[in-house]
Amino acid sequence: MELEEGMVRKIAISVAAVGVFVACIVGVGAVYNDGGMGSTGGLALVGSIALFVIVMAGVGVVLSE
Repeated sequence: MELEEGMVRKIAISVAAVGVFVACIVGVGAVYNDGGMGSTGGLALVGSIALFVIVMAGVGVVLSE
């Protein structure tokens, strides 16, 4: 099965965005892991999820062009 021209680029960008999200989640877990997540860590986790949604929406807009 052959991929369309530019599809490999779209896949790579999407996978990289998800990789950054996973790294961000691991980073939040590592920084705020002092006997439990706590309210600050929970807020950072929610913020990283919100940032991921915004970044993926932006990636979708950029790649749709």
